[in-house]
Amino acid sequence: MAKYGEGDKRWIVEERPDGANVHNWHWAETDCLPWSKTFFTKSLSDLTILDCQGNLSIKTKKVEKVDGEAYVNVRKGKIIPGYEISLSLSWEGEAKDGEGKTLLKAEGNLEIPYISDENADEDLEVKVTIKDEGPIGKALEEAMLAKGKPLVLEKVSDFVKAMAKGGPVKDELEAKKSATKNTTTTSSSNSNSAAMSKEKVGVEKEAKTEVKKEGKKGFKTITISEKFNCRAKDMYEILMDENRWKGFTQSNARISKEVGGQFSIFDGSVTGINLELQEGKLIAQRWRFGSWSDEIDSTVRLVFNEPEPGVTVIKLTHSDVPEEDRYGNATVVENTERGWRDLIFNKIRAVFGFGI
Repeated sequence: MAKYGEGDKRWIVEERPDGANVHNWHWAETDCLPWSKTFFTKSLSDLTILDCQGNLSIKTKKVEKVDGEAYVNVRKGKIIPGYEISLSLSWEGEAKDGEGKTLLKAEGNLEIPYISDENADEDLEVKVTIKDEGPIGKALEEAMLAKGKPLVLEKVSDFVKAMAKGGPVKDELEAKKSATKNTTTTSSSNSNSAAMSKEKVGVEKEAKTEVKKEGKKGFKTITISEKFNCRAKDMYEILMDENRWKGFTQSNARISKEVGGQFSIFDGSVTGINLELQEGKLIAQRWRFGSWSDEIDSTVRLVFNEPEPGVTVIKLTHSDVPEEDRYGNATVVENTERGWRDLIFNKIRAVFGFGI
């Protein structure tokens, strides 16, 4: 993920004297790290974990640090969050005997070393430590891990949802949407007609681009055409061989070569079933990502053409891709398209020398 402020300058909006981002065409990027620090400080400081349960009392003290980067990109009113942060907070615990006498007071630390927009659907690593290594200290540490970890992860989930809605720019975006709606309602019929004509032209132009994103409401279809310097059967074998997948993705993969067989790639992040297989000609599969809602599946069709010996053209059609994941992140289509290009097609070119 690119660092905040280091994106391609062609897509980052420079500050204008009037503060305008004409047509919201370019990226408008907001640094969200200060907001993230404030969010976690408010939600995780002085949080009661246990209140004299089993003679144990535990509460968080304060957030010690939130390091890394966090930002929100907005283009044409669409929110695209990005973050890679680490979180550390201090906590304190007290153990008493049956008569209410204090046996031990100790302090500890809880750390989440990596929170990112790319692992929001995964089990985050949480480290809990305490400054007392005795048996009572160990009991406090285990209680913090058992009871405190779920509460902290709940607050992290709240952060993920808040970032998906725009983080610090949420109110500004909602105000703009409201203003736009009011303006549209009061505009003249001539203006509406002109806007519709411009929109039609825009759609026609977009339809000529290489990647098309059209589909039923709430879902998109991604279409990509890629050319490779190899035979069609070579590309087919690479995409259906789990050992080669492991090689060019540097991740675990299990792939059945039978129709109706299952596959799992990118360490289990993507799973599915083979629907139709024609060696050197077609791969049709049902795909789903772990971050998608449980009831959602998409369909992938890879059609192989060999217009001349040693040159293969693959046409990808990835349909029913949801616009949002289960956490409300509206980056699914962009991330899926980028994954096909950067993590699959371009990696195959680089590793197997099939580039053109």
